[in-house]
Amino acid sequence: MNEIQILTTQTKNAFEWTNMLITMVPHGKWDTIANGIESNLSWQVGHQIISIYYHTIMTTVGHIPELIEKLNLRFYTELCNYNTFAKEMVGKTNPEQLMEHLEYMQERSLGVIESLSKNDLQKAVKPTKVPHPVAKTKFEAIDWNIKHTMWHCGQIATWKRIVYRAHDFGVKQ
Repeated sequence: MNEIQILTTQTKNAFEWTNMLITMVPHGKWDTIANGIESNLSWQVGHQIISIYYHTIMTTVGHIPELIEKLNLRFYTELCNYNTFAKEMVGKTNPEQLMEHLEYMQERSLGVIESLSKNDLQKAVKPTKVPHPVAKTKFEAIDWNIKHTMWHCGQIATWKRIVYRAHDFGVKQ
């Protein structure tokens, strides 16, 4: 396996985990703020939409205006960045649209990763208004997205346990 294949496989796995955790939650619970972590599923999904865009698209190939407009990324950026609170998301979105936008962003992200060459991975990230917090190269940005996605999987799993129920891994007890 080459680096592109590894990054693609790991990204797909992270997205599968995210989607598995999210789709098991009834839509009526998405805006519920979990005590102790002060988050909700709506904010987590919106945050993933903008994070995937930032880490695997904007910093590797630059802005894609069609994505910004189609998914209204300005809206998500205003409500789901690190300086916002989940309570600000309550009642402003619906789960079906959030999930549709997340899956679309995931697909576009994978397309971008697959379009890169091995040489592209060693090139510097694209300059952005907000410098990447950890990555200097495109490889590092994509690798960070995998880690960041799994970090939020942990948050979603914790939120889900508090608000709905623990994740069922299918293990008999």
